Amino acid sequence: MHVNFAFFPGNPSCSIVRIALSHAQQREVSRLNPRKSELLNLDRLHAKMDEHGVDAIVSRAGLNFTYLTGCVYPGTLARHVDLSDSPRAVYVVWPRQGEARIVVNKTAEDLARRDSWVTGFDLYEGYVEKPVARLATTIKAMGLGGATLAVERNHLAVADAEILAAALPGARLVDATTLMDEVRAIKTPAEVAMFRHGGRVLDAAFTKCFAAVRPGMRERDLHAALVAECIVGGSEFTHGILNSSRNTISYGGESDFVFEKGDAIRTDYVSYIKGYPGHQSRCATVGEPSAEQKRAYRIARDVYRDVNALLMPGVTAGAIWQAAVDRFAKDGLTYYSIIAGHSVGAWWHQQEPVISRGNPRVLEAGMVIAMEPHIGAWHIQDMFLITPDGPELLTPDFNTDEIFVCG
Repeated sequence: MHVNFAFFPGNPSCSIVRIALSHAQQREVSRLNPRKSELLNLDRLHAKMDEHGVDAIVSRAGLNFTYLTGCVYPGTLARHVDLSDSPRAVYVVWPRQGEARIVVNKTAEDLARRDSWVTGFDLYEGYVEKPVARLATTIKAMGLGGATLAVERNHLAVADAEILAAALPGARLVDATTLMDEVRAIKTPAEVAMFRHGGRVLDAAFTKCFAAVRPGMRERDLHAALVAECIVGGSEFTHGILNSSRNTISYGGESDFVFEKGDAIRTDYVSYIKGYPGHQSRCATVGEPSAEQKRAYRIARDVYRDVNALLMPGVTAGAIWQAAVDRFAKDGLTYYSIIAGHSVGAWWHQQEPVISRGNPRVLEAGMVIAMEPHIGAWHIQDMFLITPDGPELLTPDFNTDEIFVCG
């Protein structure tokens, strides 16, 4: 895969991106289609349902719906998944015994039938019928009207929860949040393979697009190139942030701010492929870095690597965050970020355990953590698989020993 920038005459800040995907990359993208038995951690799912005394899981949250169904909705359909008051919501009912069913409107049906391993569908008419009312009908038809149902209290709208409770007076509604967080946290080998592939696509984009940066290019030009490179590489959705070190408003959206020679470029990107993210942050300078930039980067890099080495089973997420604070302090620096990392998973890249202050969640072998203890413009981030022998780097393609030099 390669990218070329063609600058419009008279307007050096504006560019067209031309990208080509190799035949090998096309084949790799097309074969990434794991089966339910490979992608879902079914044994853990059933064990957690039994542990929590749950007869069925009722899910509408994107991170659980995608995980349980294998269906990744794009664009407008994705917004309807995330908006709690959507008149076009989709649900999956996953029973401990028997076959799962998807409750869906006609517009969203075809994609789910094509991509999901769930084969049972119940349709409702969007904007006419309430999705949650059709959900209640499905639950009763599945013989679960008097069952213990785990619903997502942090995603289900209050109004919909009231309708569901009224329609199912014999059911016991409990929260599914902790149960599903625990299930998704331990990855299957197929999920790890998805993270590796997403990471390769994203790092290829960083490498190609950084090489084309020149003074006079805008932040939005580089952002557009990175997103386009990932999408052509197989991503159905890519987002992130980047900014010049002279642009002090991070997470403010990529703008017409123009790069100058000597700028440091901070990034933080997520590239989803079949719902699973590559998630990395890479550092670059426009032209050769100064001695001070090299010094600051090496401090941040060494802290980053020292903290990552602590990712071991049995350590709490809060202890890792505190280790980042203490390690930066050793170099006379104050760590201000509210997190130092987080788990990754289907649909949404920031999942539990989050590496945050006081988080008691214990790390386990099989978790995948995106680590990002960083300071200033020097934001390095990689995904690591936690193993009994220590962390395994899943995103090794981009060399972070030194700053990437653009141009």
